Amino acid sequence: MTKSRIAAVDVGNDSIKAIFGEFDNELNIPNIVARDTEDRPVIGIEELDTKDPLEGIHIRVHSPALKDNNAIYRIGNLATKSDNATELDPGSSKSEEDQTLIMLFASLALDAVKEENAKVFPKNKNVIDANYTLGTGLPLREVKEGKDAGYRSKLVGSVHQVEFLVTPKYQGMKVNIKFDEVKVYPEGFAAYINLVMDNSLKIINKDLIDRRILIQDIGGLSTDIAVIKNRNVDDDKAQGFNLGVSEALEQIREEIRSKHGVELDSRRDVVEVITRKNDRNHIMVKGSRTSVHDITDRILLELAKKQYRLLRNVWAKNSQTEICYFVGGGATVLKEYIKTLNNNLDGYNIEFFEDEKESIWMMANAYYKLIMDYVKKSEKSKAVSEPVKS
Repeated sequence: MTKSRIAAVDVGNDSIKAIFGEFDNELNIPNIVARDTEDRPVIGIEELDTKDPLEGIHIRVHSPALKDNNAIYRIGNLATKSDNATELDPGSSKSEEDQTLIMLFASLALDAVKEENAKVFPKNKNVIDANYTLGTGLPLREVKEGKDAGYRSKLVGSVHQVEFLVTPKYQGMKVNIKFDEVKVYPEGFAAYINLVMDNSLKIINKDLIDRRILIQDIGGLSTDIAVIKNRNVDDDKAQGFNLGVSEALEQIREEIRSKHGVELDSRRDVVEVITRKNDRNHIMVKGSRTSVHDITDRILLELAKKQYRLLRNVWAKNSQTEICYFVGGGATVLKEYIKTLNNNLDGYNIEFFEDEKESIWMMANAYYKLIMDYVKKSEKSKAVSEPVKS
């Protein structure tokens, strides 16, 4: 029987963040897909020189979990070059979108097919059978609506196949994915776990454990505010909102297109313009460095005000809160705007993570810690229940 491999996957609106096996094995792919045909043309030196599979992910996905089964897709960076590329729409439910599953299966297949994993998942000709124990998550709103159970049932008990078509290194390979176990966690709760536990699942932030805190996780499509007290997430008071940064990023992209005639490939490119260290809020227009501050400031300040309003409303209902942590990719984008608003208005005790990577990878790290904890407890319980051989 094929051994099961640990996987922690955060299907973020901007990108997939995944951790496999050991904690240092990371994968990050833009969450963009484009329907395609089997014989996509190879452009010049694209395959010959780069040899990086992540730049040319071209797959067929077969799974009973998909509404549109057996379709062919370009994924990630390759999809951004297509006219029909799609990103998740505001208002959509992550648990009900084919795109969420396609990106999840693609990330697992890219892990399974790596040469260094040949001992974990032996290859039979061009077919790899891969078993995973998966930790992942959904927005709090969807978990409160009970959609986590339906999402989990789509994954367990079935075989999901990813076939690599015109993909560097992996062309012609097929990966059959099975799940030994799938744990679906609410995103706000996961953020709390990541704040208090280290990679070895030891408590690192003792001061935080018994404090009353809020965690405002701003994603692409939604915002979760977890309410923590007595070391638990208060499910009744925790709230999920259909408000993320995607719509604002799309608006910025559209205004840059209409004002400057510059086409940014995806929302991820907009985030890069807003957050990069050098030349922040600048783009190149006909070879000249041009500021887009007027566009980004107006749109992001408006969104920051809406996010601040959410904080104010939840804090009012939980008046003994001591601190609110802002996490997620959206928090990185809005950080300076929310800080300015808070300084000028209520002056709440709020904190952001200065390390942008830490904030963006927080969910994937948390799912990894939670699924590792589950596996260790399962192994311990199994060892206790098994009779000792004489």
